[in-house]
Amino acid sequence: MASWGRIARRAAAGAAVLALSPVAGLAALAGTAMVGLPPGVFTAAGLAVFASVCFLGLLLCVPRPRRPWARWVRALAVLGTAGLVVWQTAGVTLRPPSPAPPGASGKVPGQREWRLPTGSRLAYVRLAPRKAVRPEPVVFLHGAPGLSDLAADARFYGRLTADGHQVYVYDRAGTGRSARLADPRGYGLARDVADLEAIRREVGADRLNLVARDEGARLAVAYLAAYPGRVAGAVLYAPAALTPGRATAAAALLTGQEPPGPRLLAVYTLLRVDPRAAQSFAGDAELDAYLARARLRAWRPARARRRRPARPGPRRWAPPGRSRSRPACRRPSWWSRGPAASGTARRPGTGRRCRRPASRGCPTRRRT
Repeated sequence: MASWGRIARRAAAGAAVLALSPVAGLAALAGTAMVGLPPGVFTAAGLAVFASVCFLGLLLCVPRPRRPWARWVRALAVLGTAGLVVWQTAGVTLRPPSPAPPGASGKVPGQREWRLPTGSRLAYVRLAPRKAVRPEPVVFLHGAPGLSDLAADARFYGRLTADGHQVYVYDRAGTGRSARLADPRGYGLARDVADLEAIRREVGADRLNLVARDEGARLAVAYLAAYPGRVAGAVLYAPAALTPGRATAAAALLTGQEPPGPRLLAVYTLLRVDPRAAQSFAGDAELDAYLARARLRAWRPARARRRRPARPGPRRWAPPGRSRSRPACRRPSWWSRGPAASGTARRPGTGRRCRRPASRGCPTRRRT
């Protein structure tokens, strides 16, 4: 009994160590990336730690035999299993994903580009009314990095031109169809505020009307605090938390993948600790593909429920020229007496009672 209990305890300890092996590998990956090592070095360090912890967990799970030759067989079997697991994990981690889905890139009709003094190159669409009667243009601020859709936003907010507004829809720096920065540390709320002020000067407006959604509300509030005299009005709908958050792009990254794979977990971990390491490991094209999937998943319409087909009723024989539907109910002579008033008359030809009052018509009558 004692030996079986010891085997169970060793198996439980081995299972716990195996569950912690991915965490240990990601921790080693993040630790070596924070030092500033190249992608090949911190990737190898993370895989080595993962392999070591996985090998230890498998050794704890398999009982130790008494004979020496059996111990060697056990060690070789555990080593081969751990090597196979690490080989598969390394293949998935080092293999880049498929390219971005269709529709995630491409030029939008009417798309232009701002080359701002801040160094940002932003894609935008200008929607002009037939007669501009409003001096303050409307600028739309989209949500999280993965939820920018220049074409759809331009179609939707272009309706404001009917009221005489000029409408500008743009993608912030590093998102959508705008250019990426060479150093990812340049992204942030301060840069977005500086870009928005440069946009105001570019369009030649004294004040702006801001329409913000989700994460764009944070930018609108920050711009309003920095330049209170440059905002004519602001509309915040479905706003996110107005307090600054960490790793917005990393949070948007996981919304498009369920469940996340080893490579996505590695990219997410690197984005949390050092964006430069994530960029050097995955590249802008792969990060754009992840964010495009997140956008498509977030805006995917819900599926309509499938209804069960109606069960066909019994088919009755009918003479030629007449319908096969249920015949009209012929009320007997006693229908208008007591049973009809109480609503408990019997249907002709059946033993069931009719629960509907006679004033509402016979339930068995059908149109032909």
